[in-house]
Formats: sequence, C-alpha cells, structure tokens
Amino acid sequence: MMGSDVLPLWSSTNGFEDRESEKSLLEDVAKIPSMGTKNGVISNTMNGSTNGLLSQMPISNPWGSVRRAHSNRSMSGSRPGNEAADVELGGQEKEVEKPVRERPFAKSRHQPITSGLAYCLCSCSMILLNKIVLSGYNLDAGISLMFYQNLVSVVLVSILSLLGVINTEPITWKLVRVWLPVNLIFVGMLVSSIYSLKYMNVAMVTILKNVTNMITALGEMYLFHKHHNQKVWGSLILMVISATCGGITDLSFHGLGYGWQIVNCFLTAGYSLTLRKVMDLAKQVTKSGSLNEFSMVLLNNLLSLPLGLGLILVFQEAPYLLSSPVLRLPVFWAVATLSGLFGLAISFTSMWFLHQTSPTTYSLVGSLNKIPLSLAGIMLFRVPTSVPNLLSIFFGLFAGVLFALAKISS
Repeated sequence: MMGSDVLPLWSSTNGFEDRESEKSLLEDVAKIPSMGTKNGVISNTMNGSTNGLLSQMPISNPWGSVRRAHSNRSMSGSRPGNEAADVELGGQEKEVEKPVRERPFAKSRHQPITSGLAYCLCSCSMILLNKIVLSGYNLDAGISLMFYQNLVSVVLVSILSLLGVINTEPITWKLVRVWLPVNLIFVGMLVSSIYSLKYMNVAMVTILKNVTNMITALGEMYLFHKHHNQKVWGSLILMVISATCGGITDLSFHGLGYGWQIVNCFLTAGYSLTLRKVMDLAKQVTKSGSLNEFSMVLLNNLLSLPLGLGLILVFQEAPYLLSSPVLRLPVFWAVATLSGLFGLAISFTSMWFLHQTSPTTYSLVGSLNKIPLSLAGIMLFRVPTSVPNLLSIFFGLFAGVLFALAKISS
C-alpha cells in the first residue's frame, strides 16, 4: 500500500500516483451503473493510484495511488483523459432504493468535510509512515515491506468481502491472465516508489512526481490523439522546471533516489495509460460484467504477492530480514502495519470523498494536500534545505495547483 496516489494505489492506493489521474479513475468508477453508489482509486492510482491507485490514471492524480492504488483506480472503458462534467456524483441512482450495505457513501451535510479530512489524513499519514519505516528504522528491504503491506490489504479486503460489507468479483484464471500484464507494471511502480522515498526527502518526491503528468500527457497525445490546451501545457512546463530546480538545489541529493523516482514516473504513467484498456478486457471475463474498486484492490495486491516473493528471493532480502534486529521491535511492526492500513484506507476515503463532493473539488484538494505533506516531511525528518530549494518546492506545489485548475477549465 505504498499508493493509487501510489497512487493507490490505486491497488489499494499504495503508490504516489498523481492526483489528476486518481481523480479521473475514481470519477469513472462512480459512474458504473451496475454497481451504483457502492463503487468508487485508483490510483492511485492509487497513485492512483491509486494507488493508488487510488488512488490512482491518465492525466485526466500517484499518490493515489495509489500506493496501492494507486493503483489502481478506474472503472471506465472510456479513452484516457476524458473529463466528466462538474456534477455531484453518487446521486445518479437516487430513485432506486438500495440495501444499506450497498450505500456506504450516502450523503449528509457534514460528510463532504469529514470525508475530505479523512482522505487527506490517510494520504499524508501513509507517506510519512512509510518514510519512517524506510529511513527512521533504516530498513533495507523495500520489496519485503511492499509484500507485507499488500498482504495486509488482501487479508482485510477478503474479510470485509466475507462479512458482506463490500462486494468483490471472484478471482478466476481468465481474469488473472488478463490482469497480469498491468500488475507487473503495478509492482514495479510500488517498488520504485518505495526506494525513491527511502533515499529522497518527502518534499522532493512530491515535486518530482509532477513529472508523471508530463509523461502521461505526451502518452495521451501520441497514443490516443488527445490534445490539451495551452494552460495545461504551461502548468506542465512549470512542473518540470520546478522539479529540475529542486534537484539542482537539493542539499540532500541522492543520485540513486532520483533514479528510482524517474523510473517510477514512467511506470506510473505507463500504468495509467494501459489500465483502462486492460479493464475493458477484464470486465468481459467477470461474472457481473464489471470490475469495482474493491475488486481491483484485491486483484492487484493478490497478484503482487507471488511476484513480490520472487523479487525477495532474487534480491536476497530474506537473509537480511532474518538477521535484522529491526524485525524484533514491536514498534516497527506497528508502524509498518499502520502504514499498510492507511494505504488501504486511501482507497476507501478517496471513494467516499469523491461521492460526497465533485471531481473538481477532489482534484483541487489532492493538489493542495501536497503543501502540508511537503512541510511535514521537511520538519519531521529535519531535512537540510536552503532558500532556493524551498522556493523550488513551493513553485512546484503552486504549479500543481495551476495544473488542477487548468484541467478543470479545459
């Protein structure tokens, strides 16, 4: 559940998926008529995205999701990047009476604020807790951390499904074969996001994540012939400039961390660009003819377990874990588990928030949420910085807000 963003992702929204992609994917989820208001990123994207994905993720927001989302946060067969009208979602079927357990996101006067705060809290907490696990405890086994957090997500989603709290599609071999290619990208997205966060400070990870939007926009233009207006391209250029200036002025610059983050940007963009096509194919082999957010979280994280186990053996993390004193600390397990829970919670809170507000509000809050996250990352981890670096960071955050506004007006 590194985040859907993440990604969500979004996956649960484990990764650090970009907020615009996560919004687009979750928006599509909310429009699936067969699932009603019980659906929601991913990513992610889930960064989406989620998650992920929430998450959760074409240009049309990592961390999503997510991490695990990441990942993972879209339910539409429409072409990537399409934007829906600025309307309140979740009320499209209000004339149809549904059982209570199928209406977990019913609206009330105070729920927009409550859901927004819950979404921001889960998103920031997951990233900061992951940073504590990786840097605070100096854990040199990022793949194992991903494996453990994904296992937590699988167990919790399975329990909720058995209790009837959520609905998930049965996992079949046909569905696994269709989903496996995008899951490979998802696992790569999570692993790269973990290692970039280990070697980089939170603020610079957040700023460099903006480059994903540029890659996704170029991919949409060449693969789907989607065009964006000058405001969008202008804000994207500002994002790239801020990321470049931030890297140049970064007093804690780590070449390996920046390398992992650049890889993550390409993988996150690739995940978002391929997710919807794979989802169209996946819905054709499911019994209900649809694939909701919870099914994506379960599918992404379940398939990641054998892949993660193989990577643990290849990179020889098992001997390190057996000899590491960190694993004997109960506090470490509590923090690692809590970060996984927050990663999964991004999928739920992002869906809840989107159903209580509009896509535009969701997108803006996702962009503005990066500001307190970056400040918290700098202060909590005592990151050495300078005035030029701080200016670059805030310039990048400002560019992210401009990007969200440009997408809303386009």
